[in-house]
This record gives sequence, structure tokens and C-alpha cells, in this order.
Amino acid sequence: MTMNEEHSQAKNRAALVSLLAACLLTAIKLVVGIYTNSLGILSEALHSGLDLLAAAMTLYAVRLSSRPADARHPYGHGKVENLSALGETVLLFVICVWVVYEGAGRLLSGDTPVAPSIWGIIVMGISIVIDVNRVRVLKKVAKETRSQALEADALHFSTDILSSAVVLVGVGAVWLAAKLQLPEPVHKILVQADTVAALLVALIIFRASLHMAREAINMLMDSGSTEEQQAICEAVKHLPGVQDVQRVRLRSSGPHYFVDLTVGVDPAIRVSEGHKIAHDAELAVDAILPGADVTVHVEPVRSGQKEDPFTVVQRVASIQGLAVHDVQILRSGAGTLVEVHVEVPGQEAFCEAHKRVRAFEEALHSALPQAGIVTH
Repeated sequence: MTMNEEHSQAKNRAALVSLLAACLLTAIKLVVGIYTNSLGILSEALHSGLDLLAAAMTLYAVRLSSRPADARHPYGHGKVENLSALGETVLLFVICVWVVYEGAGRLLSGDTPVAPSIWGIIVMGISIVIDVNRVRVLKKVAKETRSQALEADALHFSTDILSSAVVLVGVGAVWLAAKLQLPEPVHKILVQADTVAALLVALIIFRASLHMAREAINMLMDSGSTEEQQAICEAVKHLPGVQDVQRVRLRSSGPHYFVDLTVGVDPAIRVSEGHKIAHDAELAVDAILPGADVTVHVEPVRSGQKEDPFTVVQRVASIQGLAVHDVQILRSGAGTLVEVHVEVPGQEAFCEAHKRVRAFEEALHSALPQAGIVTH
């Protein structure tokens, strides 16, 4: 049995276990939620119902993604895992809308129709135990097989543990208020804990959904990892015979990586030597991303040929995985000044953006040692 077949079987088993767990949790939460009229438990039942649908989507996705490449899908079927992860976020957003609508209505009306019951506490305890074990299995298999669909499931059910704990506190507060027969003001506050817990669940789900959606969209848009691009560039440019690394592009399809890079070599070398350099570059990439599909373009570069500063800026930016604009090359008696505007994602933390731009500046200084560099 090949490694791919083993990974495919492991992913199928993990997805099937997740599906069965979702069936069990949906059934018991729905029964107890209707019995106690607890919005917290009903919101969790709805959450588990959509978990059931999400788990079914994941099971289908991991089975489809394991199919080999064909004429219509030359890069394989791995992207279906990313589509599955994105589909899960849509389902989670639906939950948030319903829970917020129902919870806000109960808080504004002061209505607290929750029936105190020890069964609510028991069912949420069972839910937490099942989810802890499910997350452990999914994380382990996702790491071994590099499956984004299973990783999304693991993240999804990790939030379930937290949301179940919140609901457990809310249901417990309602039961405690009835059991201890507390004074009316205290009792009134505690019985609203179930509704507040449901709203907190919605907030937790919403935050997890945003993270999952961002990750899935980045994968579908072929947003490669900047760190891995830089690691590949550093590894390849130090190979014997490689004079320059002009471009590195990285994309993924499910658990599979595809790398496209261009290396500059001496134009006087033989074809066989160029082939060996390309083969060495493939091995260097495989050491960083095992099993990656690598395409190496070999381009002649004349040693001593002076590259235009504008071309250098564009090349270095491409290697660093950055977009630049308004590149200005100012020449005077004092030397050359390069001024460039660097684009970074608006949602990226300032410290991370500064680190990336700083690395870009250092690479430019190495490529243009006599020039002054100013970045915006």
C-alpha cells in the first residue's frame, strides 16, 4: 500500500468517526433541548445539526480529493477540501444569525422559559467529552495527511468544546437557581444565564468562522506561504551552478504542493549540466516540501551582466512574495536612490508587516549594495 493510499484511508476513517459523533450529539441535544426549552442547548443542537452536515461534506471531500489527477483536473482534486472548509463557514454564519435573533428577543422581552433539569448539565458534559476525543483524532490525522478539510473540522470542533462549556455554565446556573430557591433578584439574573450563554456561543462561532473562511479563501486563491517561498529561494540559490533565483511561485491543492521556480545559470554550460542543476533544485525543494510537484525553468544569465535597478526591485519583490508599485530610481552625483511602495494585507499585524518589509529591504541592499533604499 502506497503512502497516498494510507493517508486516504486515515482521512476517511477520521471523517467517518466525526460524522457518527455528530449524529449522536445532534440527537441527544435536540431531545434534551426540547424537553428543557433551553435556548443554549437548542442552539447547540442546531450547531451539532450543522456539524452533522459539515462532517458529511468533509467525508465526501476527503474521498473526492484522494482521486488521482485526470485530463480535466491536471492538478488533482485537492481543492475540494478547501471548498468543503469554506462551505462549513457558511453553515456556521447561519447558526450565528438564528441564535442572536432568538437570544436578543428573549433578553428584550425578559422571557425565561427554560425548564431547570439535571439532564441539560449531563448532555453538555457528554458533548464536551466526545468533542475532546474527536478533536484529538482529527488533529492527529490532519497533521499526518496535511488535510485542510480535517484541519477545519478540528478547529470547528475545538470551538464546540468552548461553546459547550459556556452553555454548561448557563444551564447549570438555571438549575442552581431553581434548586437553591434563591431570592427573586438573584434568581432573575441566573435564569437569564442560559440566553447569555447562547449569545456567547454565537460570538465564538462567528470568530472561528471568520478564521476558517480566511484560510479557505487564501488556499483557493493560491496564496502561497511567504516563509516557505523564502526557504526555497535560500536553499536553491546556494546550489552549485545556480547564479540567480529569479522567481518562486507556490500553490497547494489539498495536501499537495506545486512549486514553480526560475533559476539563472551560466549560458555556456551544457544541456546535461543544466538538467543536473534543475534536478538538484527539485531535490532542494523536496527537502522543504516533501512530495511537492516541482517545475524548474532554467534561464541563461550572463555573469557580470548589470541588471537594471527597476528589474532588480521587481525580481526581489517576487521572490519575497510581495507586491510593489510606484518604483522610482533617482540617480545623482551622490549615487542611486531607490524609492518603492510595498503592499501588505490590511488585516496583517503591524509587527509582521514591518518584519516582511525589513527582510525585503535587506534583500534589496544585497542586490543593490551601492544604492540607497527607501520603502513606504
